[in-house]
Amino acid sequence: MTYRIAGRVLFDGASAHLPAGSRTGLVGRNGTGKSTLLRLILGEAAPDSGDLLTRPRARVGRLAQEAPDGDVPLIDCVLAADTERAALLTEEQAATDGPTVDAHRLAEIHERLLAIEAHTAPARAARILAGLGFPAEHQSRPVGDYSGGWRMRVALAAVLFARPDLLLLDEPTNHLDLEATVWLETHLASYPGTLLVISHDRTLLNRAVNRIWHLDQGKLVAYGGAYDTFEKTRREQRDVQARAYEKQQAQRQHIQSFVDRFRAKATKARQAQSRLKMLEKMDVLVPVVEDRAIGFDFPEPQPLAPPLVTIAGGVAGYGDRPILRGLDLRLDMDDRVALLGANGNGKSTLAKVIAGRLPLMAGRMQASPKLTVGYFAQHQLDELVPGQTPLWHMRRALPETNDTRLRAHLGRFDFTVRHADTPVANLSGGEKARLLIALMSTAEPHLMILDEPTNHLDIDTREALVAALNAYAGAVILITHDPHLVELAADRLWLVDGGTVAPFDGDMDDYRKLLLERAREDRREAAGAGASATAASPSRKDERRAAADLRARTAPLRKAIRAAETDLEKLAAEKARLEAALADPKLYEGPADRVTRLQIDLGDIGKKTDAAEARWLEAQEALETAEAAAG
Repeated sequence: MTYRIAGRVLFDGASAHLPAGSRTGLVGRNGTGKSTLLRLILGEAAPDSGDLLTRPRARVGRLAQEAPDGDVPLIDCVLAADTERAALLTEEQAATDGPTVDAHRLAEIHERLLAIEAHTAPARAARILAGLGFPAEHQSRPVGDYSGGWRMRVALAAVLFARPDLLLLDEPTNHLDLEATVWLETHLASYPGTLLVISHDRTLLNRAVNRIWHLDQGKLVAYGGAYDTFEKTRREQRDVQARAYEKQQAQRQHIQSFVDRFRAKATKARQAQSRLKMLEKMDVLVPVVEDRAIGFDFPEPQPLAPPLVTIAGGVAGYGDRPILRGLDLRLDMDDRVALLGANGNGKSTLAKVIAGRLPLMAGRMQASPKLTVGYFAQHQLDELVPGQTPLWHMRRALPETNDTRLRAHLGRFDFTVRHADTPVANLSGGEKARLLIALMSTAEPHLMILDEPTNHLDIDTREALVAALNAYAGAVILITHDPHLVELAADRLWLVDGGTVAPFDGDMDDYRKLLLERAREDRREAAGAGASATAASPSRKDERRAAADLRARTAPLRKAIRAAETDLEKLAAEKARLEAALADPKLYEGPADRVTRLQIDLGDIGKKTDAAEARWLEAQEALETAEAAAG
């Protein structure tokens, strides 16, 4: 198969075979065409030459690109993904409610429903939602109540529930926390169909797949085994190739030397000509071209006397609603801490407290007077100005620093002269993430807080980040769904769970066992509750009355949530307008006070956005508490 985009060759005579029932990881550097391959398989694009064949009548499914929305309950949204089951149930209802009953067709419907295990569908959908972080009491809530990241989890649950013959997943862990990622690894490892997954999550590629497709220089090369096996095999192959190339080069040089020495001698001319023909017929081996390594180099912070931060008897939260209690923590310069715990348990709240962005509600926090903190979070990608360059962003962060030093700092994070002058809109997701990390480290921080730093980084760049973190002389707090990063870059684990923060005595394997054991206990409790529910279950009338009462009591909270979301949408639109104005080169030809005014307005928008997000979070958590209490 050959395929080009705008004259650039992404696939150059590529060939590969995906066996039925295999679980394959598709790997390669960012920009090589992995997502494009999924589009080709789905028929959304056609190859320029060659063939791309899928088994006839095979059901192909992929993670929806748009998050679901609306008033549909989570469980119903997932159940609807099995379109055959939904159609059969609709037909069954119509057949039984109609004036006449086609007994033969009704029998066929029941037989097919039995074959596709339709009777177990609600329980299976509920298990998938629970695994992705939605407890049973939340599964009847409307999809629209959740933020975009959580709604993408619902989309993932839907495609997993549908069980297509060929499941295509593109970075499925990007919207997950570590707990949901661990569940997904186990689920995909036993997927009953054929799986092709693009992922930069090394642990998922080691635990969930049994084959690797490597996309490199327009070719697809298949390897048996998981990612570590692929990496070892490829390294050995490259070593063999390098030795063979060196040996051939020495042989060619020896032959050429003979030809050069004796070509002019009559007695040796025939031998020289013979060797020259041998040289021409020799298959020329190509040298090993190493991938250019992406670099990270954090600046060295000035040493500070311990401790950097201490918290005693701390209570943290928003408004008058505490999220975390009993915080007794200490951080020193040499600490490498990873925060464990499901999304919503308070990891980001704790990070904001330590960073000095959220004051304690009670208790005492003391930080070194000279402490500087670098804070990285994925939402900061939206704060980059699309029409401006990395160098422009550095000038904005360090207005008193000359361009030579700014370019040198960007160079620490692998921004060449060309990339430093490229508009942000033309940078890849990984390059934007590296720019944010570069901006974060301009103040030579003593403490770096990294909230999901690897979402847009490929495997090689993640390895470079690990090396840089291990060489960094300051303290690090990590919030990540990447177990490999935790294992290599953190030496202390703090578990944020149940409204508290405590050291976790164990490693990532121990934590994975804890999560799996909790999941088993939850399933046992659910099974026991289901077996005893019949006698004690309330009538449908009582259930409807209770649901109506709950809706009435929580109506003000839902209204507050919608109002905050409306404010956030308006603020986002205003922010986009201001950024577009600031990105217009003509602006800088006019009065300087106009630029200053726009920048001040942009700063005010940021403050208003933080306030609206806090209102949304407070109302959302109050709503969840009310619904949980209602049971």
